Amino acid sequence: MQYIPNILFIIALVAGIGYFTLNIRKVIRNIKLGQKVDASDHTSERWANVFRIALGQSKMTVRPISGFLHIIVYIGFIIINIEVLEIIIDGIFGTHRIFSSLGSFYGFLIGSFEILALLVLVSVIVFWIRRNIIKIRRFWKSEMKGWPKSDGNIILYFEMVLMILFLVMNATDVSFQEMNNGNVVSKYVASMFSGTPEGTLHIIERAAWWLHILGILAFLNYLYFSKHLHIMLAFPNVYFGKVVPKGKFKNLESVTNEVKMMMDPNIDPFAAPADGATEAPSKFGASDVMDLSRIQLLNAYTCTECGRCTDECPANNTGKKLSPRKIMMDTRDRLEEVGKNIDKNGEFKDDGKQLLDDYITREELWACTTCNACVEACPVSIDPLSIIMEMRQYLVMEQSAAPAELNVAMTNIENNGAPWPYNQMDRLNWKDEK
Repeated sequence: MQYIPNILFIIALVAGIGYFTLNIRKVIRNIKLGQKVDASDHTSERWANVFRIALGQSKMTVRPISGFLHIIVYIGFIIINIEVLEIIIDGIFGTHRIFSSLGSFYGFLIGSFEILALLVLVSVIVFWIRRNIIKIRRFWKSEMKGWPKSDGNIILYFEMVLMILFLVMNATDVSFQEMNNGNVVSKYVASMFSGTPEGTLHIIERAAWWLHILGILAFLNYLYFSKHLHIMLAFPNVYFGKVVPKGKFKNLESVTNEVKMMMDPNIDPFAAPADGATEAPSKFGASDVMDLSRIQLLNAYTCTECGRCTDECPANNTGKKLSPRKIMMDTRDRLEEVGKNIDKNGEFKDDGKQLLDDYITREELWACTTCNACVEACPVSIDPLSIIMEMRQYLVMEQSAAPAELNVAMTNIENNGAPWPYNQMDRLNWKDEK
């Protein structure tokens, strides 16, 4: 009978990690539905971005209050979860605080964990107040209804409960409190349980211990369904982020080669293609998630839904329908839908839907001013503009569906060498005006 808790713990641990692994494999599979991209360039710059942006949180601190609080939560969760290693060892082998033999160093570690747990708890409460009482505008945009709105609060509740359980677990651990080494916060919580029989304290401590580790496993598996998947994906996403100047747009290789041939007088346009020549793409631009690159699909899964991109978007701020955050959320939702289609059928079966029109409207796409404000604002190097531009490319090159004003401008450029409807000979007449 004494081994039953150990067996139950191992079952919970294997089930939790196994289910998490299964879902992460789905994420990887879905990302691989995108087009391959060569990201072997600028290796040193990419790693520098990982340390500066992903690890150093440099872009979070542009907004000092939320940035500072996020850093506390970020550091707190990383460091406090070192303590999970002790819980796992104790759970498997039936020991109790296996690392307590480290003496004063153990006390220093647990004391640090407790201080960080308190700071995380305070920070999360402030986040909840900002989201639900102050109601900061970017958390109440039209796309942040239903599940996205609930998801943000669920995460905050998870974090509150886990931190409280950690402190209660330490406060009701009689042997730990008697050590008086590392209980810098929990000793004050322990005073709330003064006069409680030792047997009752043991029950409370065991309940908090079990709820804490089960809560961590539940939180781990909740990540797949939540915007907080960025906890893990932010690092690869920043590594694969854009390292060329933000104003540089991607050109279709097939179109570029065609233009070069047209401009080269030494090339015979009627000659047969050379062996190994690049085939023309089956589609210009993108109308569905499978047309996007793997990096763009990784972007979609990494989106934190923080709304900084939409908050900075001039189109959105002037009442246009475009929200860069919604572009990323729609891309992820469509990708998840495609993934479920594959889970059900073994391969993707045409469902009569696509990202264009069914998720992202043409009005949204053409509202973008291509200013790159959303790209600059994102704290984890997500690039909504690249998706917008590829979908515009599809509309123009596959459907000739550009807005009338743009079609007129392009026709004028083709005929007159300028976007205005004037004869080329009259283009400089303005200089004679008085």
